Amino acid sequence: MKALVIGGGGREHVLAWKIAQSPLVEKVYCAPGNPGIATVAECVDIPVGDLDGLVRFARDNDIALTVVGPEDPLSNGIVDRFAEEGLSAFGPSREAARLEACKSFAKEVMRAAAIPTAAYELFSDPDRAIAYVRKLGAPVVVKADGLAAGKGVTVAHTLADAERAIRECLLDRVFGDAGTQVLIEERLVGEEASILAFCDGRTVLPMVTSQDHKPVCDDDRGPNTGGMGAYSPAPVVSAALEREIRDTILQPCVDEMARRGAPYRGVLYAGLMITDEGPRVIEFNCRFGDPEAQVVLPRMTGDLVPVLRACCEGSLDDVQLAWDPRPCVTVVLASGGYPGPYEKAKAISGLADAEAEGATVFHAGTRRVGDAIVTSGGRVLSVTALGDDIPQAIDNAYRAVGKIRFEGAHFRTDIGRKALRRLT
Repeated sequence: MKALVIGGGGREHVLAWKIAQSPLVEKVYCAPGNPGIATVAECVDIPVGDLDGLVRFARDNDIALTVVGPEDPLSNGIVDRFAEEGLSAFGPSREAARLEACKSFAKEVMRAAAIPTAAYELFSDPDRAIAYVRKLGAPVVVKADGLAAGKGVTVAHTLADAERAIRECLLDRVFGDAGTQVLIEERLVGEEASILAFCDGRTVLPMVTSQDHKPVCDDDRGPNTGGMGAYSPAPVVSAALEREIRDTILQPCVDEMARRGAPYRGVLYAGLMITDEGPRVIEFNCRFGDPEAQVVLPRMTGDLVPVLRACCEGSLDDVQLAWDPRPCVTVVLASGGYPGPYEKAKAISGLADAEAEGATVFHAGTRRVGDAIVTSGGRVLSVTALGDDIPQAIDNAYRAVGKIRFEGAHFRTDIGRKALRRLT
């Protein structure tokens, strides 16, 4: 069969890399791809927003399975468009993808399904929102209601920070249409973790746990990013907690979406805070996390393709997952200035040297100029390594990171440190 991966970032690189290993797949395409993806798939110059072009390419090239990486085409209904043409696409429908595209909708679903989450209020008027946070007090969380590329969340430690975030969202419109409303949430206290689960509309099959690192600087300081690194497994989530998360969060969410006539198929990503009172949902995403995919999928020992097809066909209850017991760590190298305005077109060296250390380098924001690979995005590379234990996986990843150079490069130096604290 032929497969198509839609997207051009680190998540799509690891998806194409894993799908290309399947004996069921003779050819992998990626639209639009990147130079790293080009080593495992044929890249085609179709933007992720060109739904007509993507449907036409899949139809004309006899694509048996399309895997949608980013959230934007999912929220714009690409899976529905493929279905109208009789084509198979892995991911939720437009209505089901509202779990990520509209935070207030996700809160409604959680309330209806009695899923534990933070208390919140929704505002479109900045004066009312500011009056509310002054009454509530800091710390508090301010979230743009729509899709904001992982940057629409402010954990405000002071009232001034909260008011600034509200004004930026509702008055300055820094997130565009995603910021026409804001959620003001109580700040949950605990340690974050992520659980991704395969879903076929009825059955939920959780993957191994992981932990992302959103703030740009060490010790969780600085503004939020799309993710600066991750590790798997997350020791903060015990086996008992995994079962609780499946039974009180993941399955109830899928059941509620089915009750609403929008069965959830694809990957359901639960971003969680593990509090003293138990797990609480911070957010739902409707696709593989990035960089969580870079530490979860390398640990999958079986063929990914039959699992993806089972999600599309409603036969996930016949699937069993197998995992490498070795931990995995990924460290993101970012461009100078990120997550603000960032530099581009900086030549990258040392990629082969990093992989000679045993790491796998997944490309996110890169492009080819002649014989050179240069930076083109905020998050540039995810350097991923396995190890016999978490300390060794951390060492392996950072040893490979040390081989890579580009002007302005920065990365967190503490990916995995929370796991080490748990282990000691």
